[in-house]
Amino acid sequence: MRSKIIVFMYAAFFLFLAAYLFNVQIINGGKFRDLSNKNCIRLIPKSGSRGKILDRNNAIIAGNLLAYDVMVMPKDSWELEASLDKLSKILSMDPRVLEKRFQEGYGAPGAPVSVARRVPVKKALAVEEEKGGAGGIIVHSYPVRYYPFGSMASHVLGYLSEIDHWRLAELEDYGYKTKDIVGFGGIEEKYDYYLRQEDGGLSVEVDRKGKMVRVIGFKPPQSGKNVHLTIDSRLQQIAEEVLKEKKGAVVLMNPYNGEILALASSPDFAPSVFVEKNQSVIQGLFSSRNSPLMNRAISAAYPPGSIFKLVVAAAGLETGKINKSQTFECTGSVAVGQQEFACNGVHGLQNMEEAIAHSCNSYFYRLGLLLGPQIIHDYAVKFGFAVSSGIELPYESAGLIPSPVWKKIHRFRSWFDGDTANFAIGQGDVLVTPLQVARMTAVFANQGKLVQPVIMKAIDGKNVAQYHSNIHETHLKISTIKDIREGMRAVVQDARGTANMLNSLPVPIAGKTGTAQAAGGAPHGWFAGFFPYDNPRFVLCVFLERGGSGADASRAAKEIIEKMVEQNLI
Repeated sequence: MRSKIIVFMYAAFFLFLAAYLFNVQIINGGKFRDLSNKNCIRLIPKSGSRGKILDRNNAIIAGNLLAYDVMVMPKDSWELEASLDKLSKILSMDPRVLEKRFQEGYGAPGAPVSVARRVPVKKALAVEEEKGGAGGIIVHSYPVRYYPFGSMASHVLGYLSEIDHWRLAELEDYGYKTKDIVGFGGIEEKYDYYLRQEDGGLSVEVDRKGKMVRVIGFKPPQSGKNVHLTIDSRLQQIAEEVLKEKKGAVVLMNPYNGEILALASSPDFAPSVFVEKNQSVIQGLFSSRNSPLMNRAISAAYPPGSIFKLVVAAAGLETGKINKSQTFECTGSVAVGQQEFACNGVHGLQNMEEAIAHSCNSYFYRLGLLLGPQIIHDYAVKFGFAVSSGIELPYESAGLIPSPVWKKIHRFRSWFDGDTANFAIGQGDVLVTPLQVARMTAVFANQGKLVQPVIMKAIDGKNVAQYHSNIHETHLKISTIKDIREGMRAVVQDARGTANMLNSLPVPIAGKTGTAQAAGGAPHGWFAGFFPYDNPRFVLCVFLERGGSGADASRAAKEIIEKMVEQNLI
């Protein structure tokens, strides 16, 4: 009897529970669901600002501006229709477009939906003023990247876009997540961890009309850290103005500490198109044969041509194979084996200073054969070639300095004297970047030190340049540096010097030109030098891709220095 009572009690309990659930879920389910949707907790995002990127003089190169989105809280269909109708009149938009955006963006009952993005500030203010009793309309303000100088320094800065699968896999453990906006290329990528903001928001309770009843919680957004570069925006603008309509790169550097004062690459791009998500323009950037997204100053390697003769000259003096007074006869060509290697003229007897000034190939063919390929290779590495410089930018190329062993392994061929002759004038398989050439030139400007290029000056107000700067002694003899400096000065001063056009400038300059032959088109033009000659403050490298000759690069260098003089920047 007792067991029957217990079974009856259990049956009655479950019957009551079933009846209660049927009443809550079936009979009154719609009512409770409606109450839940009308009186609930909703989340309103608050965005932090990405850290600013400033030049050495505190000029903002990449900052932030406020953008405005109009958002609508989910609600009854008739209330939603009224809100969208009111917004369509204020924003001068088709209500059907607003409704479609609401439907596409709807995620959850408690989350506001953006129906108009990047609304002009006047219209955003009009929405705030005129929304009246239309509950659930929110004007959401948030910072977006802004570039006061347009495309200036675009390769240094990089651009912002939505995180891709590869980066997400690498950075997920550091708090990155799907849909995050991150840096691609340049400082934006290299220092994304410091620049990125942390978003916050409000959790609020709203009534059935979508109006806020009370704030339940608030997580303040955190802005990213500001970074200062060593770049001088005035010098950067000059470099880019001179490069306009040309392909190439300009590097302007402090020869003593490696600080980069200007780093220009052309053609460039406008980072703002990635912020605006202009897909047709973005697609054009990626598909262009001119590769505007590539930083030609650090990421592309080219044959150096006669610029490389400075390395060969230093190797000859250091090893005692020659001295500055020793001469070679230039008859317009040199026979190497059964092949004639041409010079760029008939120079007659040439000592080292004259050979550098006139860029005499015949002299350096003979010197190269005296040295042999391995010594030339070793001195090139001593001057910073064949290795990346360590600048704080991603995707730097190390270039290539060949050797007999390298050729055997990678080309499956033996090394011949003709290879050495080409090597000695910076042709053949030699590949260098404009930044590496600037670094090599600084050795002669600063009396023998190989500096590491530095572009980051400070993070969040704390100086970091000192931690990145690394100076190596090349241990070149003082006499070697002096002799080559005099040759570089003669390049400008000598009436037949290859950069004699620079002699008319009010500042004394030393330099070297290069015309590098390249398969498939016109040669590349190079100029590398330093100034003022007696107390150098600047190292300048100008590279023109398919630019014609060293003379063309010298003209560009002259224009840069003239503008620097005009603006009292020297």
